[in-house]
Amino acid sequence: MKYLILMMALLVGSPVLAADVIEFADGKKVDGTITSIRKAEKEFDFSPQDGSTSTKTVYQFSDVHRVLYQGKWFVLTPKSEPSARAENDSDGSGSVTRSKAEVLALIEAAGKTPPDWFESTPLDYPKTLDLSWPIRPPKGPWQAHKNMGQYIWSVINENPGRWHSGIKLIHHCVALHKDDRERLQRDMRALGSAYFRLLQDYPRAAFWFQQGKASVDTIDGIRLAECYWRLGNRGMALQMLRSRRLNLGAIKLYGDMGEIDRALSLTGAFVKSGNDYQANILAADALRQAGRYDEAIDYYQRVLNSKRWRNEEYEDRFKARAQESMETIRLYDQADLSRVADGTYRDSSTGYNGKLTVEVNVASGRLQSVKVVNHKEKQFYSSLTDTPAQLIDRQSVQGIDGTSSATITSQAIVNATAKALAQGTR
Repeated sequence: MKYLILMMALLVGSPVLAADVIEFADGKKVDGTITSIRKAEKEFDFSPQDGSTSTKTVYQFSDVHRVLYQGKWFVLTPKSEPSARAENDSDGSGSVTRSKAEVLALIEAAGKTPPDWFESTPLDYPKTLDLSWPIRPPKGPWQAHKNMGQYIWSVINENPGRWHSGIKLIHHCVALHKDDRERLQRDMRALGSAYFRLLQDYPRAAFWFQQGKASVDTIDGIRLAECYWRLGNRGMALQMLRSRRLNLGAIKLYGDMGEIDRALSLTGAFVKSGNDYQANILAADALRQAGRYDEAIDYYQRVLNSKRWRNEEYEDRFKARAQESMETIRLYDQADLSRVADGTYRDSSTGYNGKLTVEVNVASGRLQSVKVVNHKEKQFYSSLTDTPAQLIDRQSVQGIDGTSSATITSQAIVNATAKALAQGTR
């Protein structure tokens, strides 16, 4: 699970010692010294011992199974668990398939067990913060130092270093509001959302979504369905999505699950209800991920043709996303790494809150690094590192699965990467 990467936080600021080891998924090991760790970028510098066949010095966490650092092993990317797939229950994602009973047991166990980092994380928040956290906060100016919802949005979300303390704070609110049913359920859903969005800790996210009675007419209910799918039970997810009232986010989830026909059918229903540009861009993203590029371009064009916009800012943002996504599809041939000259390239695309810039490095026909070097995003910070890791893993800008619920930010990173690579086409 990706959240195991967080164990690397223990290493930051520690003195560097010799005789470190990195081990890859295939069991190959290389001796040397870890000289620098950049937790936010999920990468580290490694100096191999003399005589090593490895010449690479910068590794993404996703490149490595585990490291021996200062005499202790740390797992960065767990190996796939061997497991027989349940009959007629393959989710097609290459992940472990579990029975309903296994998924529910996993969720229950995780929900009743604190994360490894929990006890060592201080309960840290401004004393001006109103922990009563009203269901309907008073109207007025933005006051993140006082309003709990605003504090989560602009302080916790935007600062990975505060994710753990922020989650612990929401746990604290759960305890404070144990006798107020409405606030308690809201707190539980907020806790599920934090585990889901920030850490992709799907078992704990599912536990708290369940406790908070998340329903699929809200985005939290769609996230609960996604947890079931990502934990290995496609049927549980689809069962939840049979509701007559679904949140718009179900289009993306259907697309991620490969249920394109269902995604398009739901898109049609939302278009009829007036949510045309939002539904069409999610459908376009799903078709693009599935490799159905002509159809994707058609749906992106529908976004450009829309006449019903929430406001001018939304119109500019969605039109830019649609136009850039169409251009990216047409750049796929030029973004073929076998045709890209060695070098470092930069380009930008439109994210949720404005332009997002990436820097990519290509050497010997391989994508060596993808870094988001400038952005204005306000949420889904995990996608800023997860999507680059997917690009490195796939060695392609095609078929990238947007980090859970983070379609806009993920696609912006993919679009900018494709444009950057096209600069180096030989």
